[in-house]
Amino acid sequence: MSEGNGKRTLIDALKACGAVKFGDFTLASGKKSSYYIDIKKASTDPKTLKVIAKEAGKVIKCLDIDAVGGVVLGGVPLATAVSMETELPLILIRKSEKEYGTGGRFVGDFQEGSKILLLEDVTTSGGSVMDAIVAIREAGAVVDRVITVVDRESGAEKSLSDIGVKLVPLVRASDLI
Repeated sequence: MSEGNGKRTLIDALKACGAVKFGDFTLASGKKSSYYIDIKKASTDPKTLKVIAKEAGKVIKCLDIDAVGGVVLGGVPLATAVSMETELPLILIRKSEKEYGTGGRFVGDFQEGSKILLLEDVTTSGGSVMDAIVAIREAGAVVDRVITVVDRESGAEKSLSDIGVKLVPLVRASDLI
């Protein structure tokens, strides 16, 4: 019962903060859509971000995870909020290697064999998070699960499954439209 209530609370929060928009949109994948999920609206609204962190925290509490991660930029507020909610260390993944300062692709520390759960704002095909998964795996850590705030139900679940990663949507697009 409370799981359903949490999902309903999240759906209501996403709609209330203006994250669900209707019109003609081009997605990052290049596909056209009659609706757009603007999770940046949700992740910059403290009340909605708390709801997201709480719901993700419920999923994470029964998993064996060493850290939570997010891809720069969209995943940063989500992963940070979930890190605070769960008290798990935070890993941020840059889209490319930083060439100055201490360099590197990651912010935060993890060891070989660490289990990292990634947070994603919206998944369509899964392409953007797959690059981060490959980078983390090449660095010797384990990623076998991604929590997405909204899955557009456009192939991400299968794409991630094909590389041994389970997609866990907090909400599906069909719940919102």
